[in-house]
Amino acid sequence: MQKIAMKTPLVEMDGDEMTRIIWKMIKDILIEPFIELKTEYYDLSLVNRDKTDDQVTREAAEAVAKYGVGVKCATITPNAQRVQEYSLKQMWKSPNGTIRAMLNGTVFRAPITVSCIEPSVRSWKKPISIARHSYGDVYSATEYQVPNNGKAELIFTGESGERFRETIHDFSGGGVIQAMFNTDESIRGFAHSCFNYALSVKQDLWFSTKDTISKLYDHRFKDIFAEIFESDYAKKFKEAGIEYFYTLIDDAVARVIRSEGGFVWACKNYDGDVMSDMVATAFGSLAMMTSVLVTPEGHYEYEAAHGTVTRHYYRHMEGGDTSTNSMATLFAWTGALKKRAELDSLPELSAFAQRLEDAALETIEAGIMTKDLAGLCSLENVRIESTEGFIRQVRERLGSAL
Repeated sequence: MQKIAMKTPLVEMDGDEMTRIIWKMIKDILIEPFIELKTEYYDLSLVNRDKTDDQVTREAAEAVAKYGVGVKCATITPNAQRVQEYSLKQMWKSPNGTIRAMLNGTVFRAPITVSCIEPSVRSWKKPISIARHSYGDVYSATEYQVPNNGKAELIFTGESGERFRETIHDFSGGGVIQAMFNTDESIRGFAHSCFNYALSVKQDLWFSTKDTISKLYDHRFKDIFAEIFESDYAKKFKEAGIEYFYTLIDDAVARVIRSEGGFVWACKNYDGDVMSDMVATAFGSLAMMTSVLVTPEGHYEYEAAHGTVTRHYYRHMEGGDTSTNSMATLFAWTGALKKRAELDSLPELSAFAQRLEDAALETIEAGIMTKDLAGLCSLENVRIESTEGFIRQVRERLGSAL
């Protein structure tokens, strides 16, 4: 068949370890045989980030803002052990955090559901989407390891000279300090994104923080959401027959577990990071979660919501068999292709991406899957495939559909 042509490049951000291996398999086996793939490539592997002093990450974010759509592989956020393992110059920050801070968007994550895998939470009947704020907080925090006795202070000096100063803690020995921030502009953008997304999918919107403890920081989020909802969205929500409500994060967790699903749950940055993993695992697997960063300007960055699957990578490098789930990475590609097709008016490209998603879902529903899903599947006859074997099974069904 004639390959499908593209007009505008996707920003392609390669990653690390086993997901980097899967990334290449998906391109080689499922995409490039059918599409004249046009990408602007950035190598966000830990080795290259260290080599470029993380400039490559910043350039990738700028490219997403330029071209409008990016697709990203999972990457390593180094800890002390990784610094030693890779002989790094420093403990580089999360590339996801850097990209999200530069683009200032909201991450929307939703589980990939299949009929043969039931959620481990028995009451859940419909998918739950997580809307995660993606700016500031602990991901852009300033940290300091206190070596000995001393006073830690919070100081703010305004442009007109006003000054706020308060003691954080008087240390009588070592410890640690962390200072984090957010901005009204970013919180407002987060709120608008969440309200608009809920309207687009016609689902209730829940928002949760811990404002009873964080009486200024978290309360600022709560107040801005309430203000924007009342002024811009209350009437629209009523007309759509959906609801917005705020509750504490601990109450939200209890409500979510008792619910039947089918709503959007908006969370601050770290809360969304943790809760999206909980929702994904309860629906089946961390590798069964879509993730897209949406900016106020209408730029989109699609990615896998999980890590680099280090244990499988080491086994792969030793020549051993792996059965690594590629669904989240595959859906990152199809999501990006669909959005590129929408923006460039390419119905053939959109149709191909949908067929690829359908082929992947049909493969699992036929009882052919990776090891992580086999123990969760309700089918009697399940065939466990290797990492590449599953992708080739998807290729067979894709070929038949085309």
